[in-house]
Amino acid sequence: MTTLSRETPREKRTLFRSNPILNRLNKVTERSETNAATYAGIATKTTFFLLMTIVGIGIQLVVSNMLASEPVWQTITISKKFVVSISLKEAYIIGGVLIVGVIAELVGIFARKTIPVTGTIYAVSQGYFISFLVFKVLGDEYSYLGLEALLLTVAVVLVMSWLYSSGIIKVDNKFRTVLLALVLGTVGLGLLTFIGSLIPATRSFVQNITGNPVISIAVDVIGLIIAALFLISDFAMVQECVERGYPKDYEWYAAFGLAFTVIWIYLKILDLLMQIAGDKKNS
Repeated sequence: MTTLSRETPREKRTLFRSNPILNRLNKVTERSETNAATYAGIATKTTFFLLMTIVGIGIQLVVSNMLASEPVWQTITISKKFVVSISLKEAYIIGGVLIVGVIAELVGIFARKTIPVTGTIYAVSQGYFISFLVFKVLGDEYSYLGLEALLLTVAVVLVMSWLYSSGIIKVDNKFRTVLLALVLGTVGLGLLTFIGSLIPATRSFVQNITGNPVISIAVDVIGLIIAALFLISDFAMVQECVERGYPKDYEWYAAFGLAFTVIWIYLKILDLLMQIAGDKKNS
């Protein structure tokens, strides 16, 4: 792994170098010789945020049990194949949890010193949402997919860590160009799909394409690849945070960014497994 000197000039920054959270570390000019960020500190705080997702899972299970007798308000199809019936209170709660999570994420990005609190709120909200998907949407028959997604997420993190630390994948301009092309290609495809769905002449064609299970799975795989590459980029940013001697309180920022990407990867893997299981379920 390349060692970064604290005096080494920074390379030119490019778009999509890191996720929206860690990307703001680009602007850090503070240095500390006596109380600098460490890998152990970042790892500990990242673990804390991930444990908070487990707390969110526990909260959702308790709330779901409390609302078990509530009358069904709406039946919703999720991931095209799985149908879930929820009460009005459940709908309000899950909607509120997602909104609070987004707000906490945004506040954390722009107000670094709030991250111990806002990062915790975000992690709990994501845990609540994950639990809703695994135990409410998938139900008893397919809830095992949640564990499979967890094991695959751990595998992805370990493989990406090895690829980066061994130098097999380097975060250079070529890497960033590939990542940028994948992201822009995905965004462009999404926009074309959305516009095509609004035009009567192309609507049926777009529906046939998006309804194709093979294409849906391929899109999920591409999304997972993008998330994994962002994790590589995050590792590079964390290394810079430590090797350049950023003050220790930036550990929270780096940990929040890593937790954000790991949760993102988990959700992409879970969605992919839901697509595959859903196709088998309805075949």
